[in-house]
Amino acid sequence: MRGNGKAEPIWVAGCMSGTSLDGVDVAMVLTDGVEVFEFGDSHFRPYSEPEQALLRAELGGWSASKKLCEVIETAHAEALSTLKGFDLIGFHGQTLAHDPGHGRTCQAGDGAVLAEVFDVPVVWDFRSADVEMGGQGAPLAPFYHHALARLIGATSPVAFLNMGGVGNLTWVDPRVADPAEAGALLAFDTGPANAPVNDLMRERRSMAYDADGALAASGTPDMVAVTQGLEHRYFYKMPPKSLDRNDFHDIINAVSTLTDADVVATLTAFAAACVARAMEHCPTPPSALYVTGGGRHNTTLMTMLAAGVDCPVLPVEAVGLDGDMLEAQAFAFLAMRVKRGLPTSCPATTGVRAAIGGGRVSKPGS
Repeated sequence: MRGNGKAEPIWVAGCMSGTSLDGVDVAMVLTDGVEVFEFGDSHFRPYSEPEQALLRAELGGWSASKKLCEVIETAHAEALSTLKGFDLIGFHGQTLAHDPGHGRTCQAGDGAVLAEVFDVPVVWDFRSADVEMGGQGAPLAPFYHHALARLIGATSPVAFLNMGGVGNLTWVDPRVADPAEAGALLAFDTGPANAPVNDLMRERRSMAYDADGALAASGTPDMVAVTQGLEHRYFYKMPPKSLDRNDFHDIINAVSTLTDADVVATLTAFAAACVARAMEHCPTPPSALYVTGGGRHNTTLMTMLAAGVDCPVLPVEAVGLDGDMLEAQAFAFLAMRVKRGLPTSCPATTGVRAAIGGGRVSKPGS
């Protein structure tokens, strides 16, 4: 599905509520769906403890309660109300469950509600069409990563690594102008990232995460458990491929008797080892690995990544990007592509049978 001709860039607001369950990111991008011309305002609206508890209680379900939908839609509306001047919204919703192997994915939240609140069109339900056509439905940021690689002036392949709840990697060749063209992209989930550590910190220490990787730095990773974890069948699949947040129970159970510090050190080392394994799939070695998401603030994780990867490992801020808001920006960019009838995923990013534009559009009053 491809649009024709050029389009005037507009300000689009993108929203992202990720698997780390910390809150809602919203960010504005001036874009025509092909290029990024300017970044606008952004905002983070944290979930309260009761909201997080409700989200955690419904994770893994294939439908969302009315109460949860109201929480998600209200949080997004509150976050978006801090931004001004957008003409389109890209609304990801909150992923509760993701099982592309059985043709299923569930993102809670109704974009039509936001269309009425803000009186602008809302693009949402980005993943379903991809899954219905045999794709993984994830990751969806790679087309935006391609635009960013060209924006920062990359002249050879680079890679973007998002370390959120689940890790995902995008290899980009910016010399290929069309992201849907063969050879432009390869993308897939690397394995668990922050989610297991965050869950453990909450359960054992009533803390949201391991700040700066301090607890991991004080522990000793169980490298036998890490090696055994890499025997999971997921690592024998060829990309593109994707994961659910809760797919790696085995390694978590294997280290459950260790001290808090050693468990966190092991799970952090496992996240880094998953990335090192993933880099083996890159068509050619990237000149740099740019890290986005909360994991880039974890000094211990970044040190482990650098030790396992044969290229510079840098936070995306090193090239002038905002790692906290990059995924929200991505859904703004993708919303504009949907508006223009341009593809948002392709065989090399999700394994979908052909390049496709996901997302449904809700207009005010419709």
